[in-house]
Amino acid sequence: MSAGLSFDHLLKLLMVGESNVGKTSILIQYTSDSFDEKTKSTIGVDLKVKTIDFMGKKLKLTLWDTAGQERFRTLTASYYRGANGVVLVYDVTNRDSFEHVQHWLKEVDVYCTNEDVVTMLVANKIDKEQERKVSKEEGMAFARKHNMLFMECSAKTKQGVTQAFEELISKALETQCSKREVDGDDQVDLTNVRVCMLFSLASRALFFALFWLFFCSFLALFLLFFGS
Repeated sequence: MSAGLSFDHLLKLLMVGESNVGKTSILIQYTSDSFDEKTKSTIGVDLKVKTIDFMGKKLKLTLWDTAGQERFRTLTASYYRGANGVVLVYDVTNRDSFEHVQHWLKEVDVYCTNEDVVTMLVANKIDKEQERKVSKEEGMAFARKHNMLFMECSAKTKQGVTQAFEELISKALETQCSKREVDGDDQVDLTNVRVCMLFSLASRALFFALFWLFFCSFLALFLLFFGS
């Protein structure tokens, strides 16, 4: 754990998708273990913070809940920056919300500044199985095609909610740690290069110093024997 910090890792996770697919309900269920049928649509962006113990590490999660309405798209675009993970949510009872996932994925590609961002496709409202319009196989196929993690869940019953976040966090943490190791190795390499350069300069300086000393000694001897 870094000095002065109360956590080992900080992860920024973003929820995106069409309006009324259950993004807010999923977050509330994950952070507060509760569900409200009357949850209102998010206006702009909402932020929730959760600290967890995960695989022996203390993690601080900043969970960004974005609005799905078109009029908020410009506002929410800026919140993609620096995200470690993005959850793209659709409603299994709403075919259009699944069809529009492609649009949200394009936004991730355009606005995410983190090249190693982890994306997860989450199919919500599986408690409404009788009203399902999108099969699990379709969701899995889309996720596989776009190298995304995939999970089906129900914000109402909490089925799959915790598992979805745990899988996303695990992958995001793995990616972040791997990147730090690479950056650390790069730093070591740069240090070695600097040391080698200094050693080379020192060697050259020593060579010229010895050469000058030899030359002066030779000149002194020459003058001593042949100067008179």
